[in-house]
Order: sequence, then structure tokens, then C-alpha cells
Amino acid sequence: MCPAACYESSAAAVVARCCREEGKLPEATDDSVPVPRMTRGLRMRRSLQVLGLILATAYATVLLYQAVAPRQWLEDHPEAVVGVPGNPEDPDIGVEVVPITPPFATATVAPSGTTLTDVFISVKTTRHYHYSRLPAILTTWFQLAKNQTWFFTDKDDAVFQTKTNGHMINTNCSSSHNRKALCCKMSVEFDKFLESGKKWFCHFDDDNYVNVPRLVKLLDDYDPREDWYLGKPSIRAPLEIVNREGNPPSKKSLKIRFWFATGGAGFCLSRALALKMMPVASGGKFISIGDKIRLPDDVTMGYIIEHLLKKPLTVVEQFHSHLEPMKFLHKETFHDQISFSFSKNAKDEWNIVKIDGFDLKYDPKRFKSIHCYLFPYFSYCPRR
Repeated sequence: MCPAACYESSAAAVVARCCREEGKLPEATDDSVPVPRMTRGLRMRRSLQVLGLILATAYATVLLYQAVAPRQWLEDHPEAVVGVPGNPEDPDIGVEVVPITPPFATATVAPSGTTLTDVFISVKTTRHYHYSRLPAILTTWFQLAKNQTWFFTDKDDAVFQTKTNGHMINTNCSSSHNRKALCCKMSVEFDKFLESGKKWFCHFDDDNYVNVPRLVKLLDDYDPREDWYLGKPSIRAPLEIVNREGNPPSKKSLKIRFWFATGGAGFCLSRALALKMMPVASGGKFISIGDKIRLPDDVTMGYIIEHLLKKPLTVVEQFHSHLEPMKFLHKETFHDQISFSFSKNAKDEWNIVKIDGFDLKYDPKRFKSIHCYLFPYFSYCPRR
């Protein structure tokens, strides 16, 4: 056997010459040069060399694909390039690649915004107004939110139960307009919203026209996972009342100041805020607080949110109540408004928006005229 030193070279001829010099290999003939068997070390070295060549080839292939694939994708998707010479839609701009994500790319999905299905709309009414107020709502904006709108009343009514698709809720509260009856209905509204699992609770009265798409657009600007109290006050300064907290109430005549959104214009609460209100307002507790401060439902709502929970009212000017002069709302702004209202004073004078449309005898509240201005595609709207 040849000495180990002869195998330090990988050339077969050199190994053979070394072996012959050591006398371990016969002289070669003219036809062949005997090659000794490779040792285990040499075989390992050869295997590593082959493996390295394979890896280098694979890496070069990957680099070539990365250089060619994006160019090929852009050729297959010419809409990703704007301003390319010869593009008739944008001929004067230089080449600019728009960062469009290819179909095979992955990305973090952005959270979805608020849609109509996320909103619970409550309308407070009473048996006395079923026939005088509800028809104007049912033929107009209710048609845009049938599944999201619920009417809270004080009497079972089979006729309107059918017309509202089963969305009339008898609160079993009094039909009067005193603070106890109002707080009773608001308490039921609040609990029904909590049961619904919706993201937003929006309360309105039966004298409100609601611009549903604009309402949803407003809510889409706010995160329901945060604390939001959206509405509009009807007073110019925070309400100031005597502190009646404590049991028994404090003897000190401390005063409390807070804002509240007037219920006559409508207001909205995020679910996050409503959940924080549960310990003091759910399950009938709302009525107890209203009794304690001796104020109606919308004021009680502001008291709980602004005073007890220390969450501020966010003023939204596009909510409107019958306490405002409706005639000052210009028609050009109607698409941006969220709610409208109406009223009639002791002299039988109407507080309504000024808008052309249906005859006053047919549409005294102007709900249909507003509706056809905003949504002229409804079948009963006059063709423009």
C-alpha cells in the first residue's frame, strides 16, 4: 500500500508517481496509468465540493428569478405604471411605478370601519303619536334602516308592529311625558342596545328625520372601542345642579356642572362607553339615578357620562332638535346634516325646514320633501 503522504495531491498521476517511487506500485504501461483507491478523506472532500457547486447554482437561480419576476409582473399588469410614453390617459408624465401590491404578496388587513349593521337606532314614541308621527318616519328614513331601527313605546299595537316588521317594543312605561316615564323608556332602550351586541347606540325622538348615510359616515370617524358620547347640547353653558350624592345626601350645597346632549336632536354612544355605564345604568339603575337627580332622561344620560364617568361630550353640530329654528338650515347643507326636527307652537305656527317639495297639507313636517331631496330615486318622489 502507498504511504499516506502520497495522497495529499488530488491528481491521479502525481499519486501514482509517488507510489512508484516508494516501490509500492509497478511501472505503468503505455496503455494505462493505474489509479490507487481514494481514501475516506478524499471522498469526503470531493462530496463537499459537489455540494458547494449545487448550492452555488441554486443561489444564482434565485437571484436570477428575483431580477426577472418583478419585470414580468409589471408587463402582465400595465395598470401599475402611470405616465408611460404612449399611455393615452397620462401621456405627459414621466415613468413612475405605483406601489401596487402584487396578488401573491401578503399584508396586514386593516380593521373594517363602521357600517349600518353596526348601529342600533332607537326611536322613543308613545301611544298618542303612533298615527300622527310614525307614518312620516316609516315612509321615509326608516326605509333605509329597517333592520337597525327600533321603536320604544308604551302600548302594544298590532298595526304598527306589522308596519315596523316587528320592531315595536312595549316598554310598559307610562305614556306621560314626565321625567320618570322618559327615564323608564331610556332605560329599556339602553338595555336592549346592550343585548344587541352592536357597536353604536343612537337615540332619536319620533319628531326626528334621520339622514341615515350621514349618520353612518359620522360614526365611521370614531372608534367604538373607545369612549364616545356624540351629540349636541341645547343650552349655552354646562347645566348646574345641586349635589344629591351620598346616602343620605350631603348636607353641603355643593353644585355639579356637566354637559348633556339633548335627546330631541339625537345622540350616540360607543359600545365601550356603554359597557362602562353598565354598573350604574343597566338593569333599571338608570331610572334610580334619574329619580335621585330629579331630571329627565337626556339630562340623566349626561350626568352619568360626564359627571360619574368623567367622559366628555363631543359636540356634533349636525344634530338638530325642535328647539332650534329649522328655517335657518339651508337646503345646500342638507346632505351634511344628521337629523332634522319640527314643532308647532301655540299659535299653530310650524317650525320646519324651508324646502320646496310636497304640498304643506300633504307633508306638513317636511319629512317627505327632505327625503326626496336627499334620495330622489324613491318611487313617490317627483321626477326632476
